[in-house]
Amino acid sequence: MINTLDDRLLQQLRANARLSTSELARRLDVSRSTVQSRLQKLEENDVIHSYTVVLGDKYRRGLMRAHVLVAIEQRLTGRLNRQLEAIPQIVSLHAISGEFDVIVEVEAEGPQALNQILDRISALEGIRRTQTSVILETRFQR
Repeated sequence: MINTLDDRLLQQLRANARLSTSELARRLDVSRSTVQSRLQKLEENDVIHSYTVVLGDKYRRGLMRAHVLVAIEQRLTGRLNRQLEAIPQIVSLHAISGEFDVIVEVEAEGPQALNQILDRISALEGIRRTQTSVILETRFQR
């Protein structure tokens, strides 16, 4: 389904999703129509789900970020997923194996805001327990 050109195209988009099709074509040494058709196929096949904004380091350095391990009551998983998704400071939710059921990644404006978000998470019906690790530094991110 994905060929070498698609891989190179995806690498370019991961680095900067705002590149124009003309610039992508130049960088990949193909025609603009080739880039457009490959993008359309990648979108149709749900390889590319959406284009988004990645916050810059200058902004993110001002945020307090944490991973919250959460143990949940299994019968409430669907409802809890929706409730967690509704909290805007939660930037990702991952189902995991092991002692905990999910990892929640949180971004807050400081310690007090982080504490309020953690209280909000803990108060949800079906949350059995949480364990939080504050992210001190991100060494790289793709």
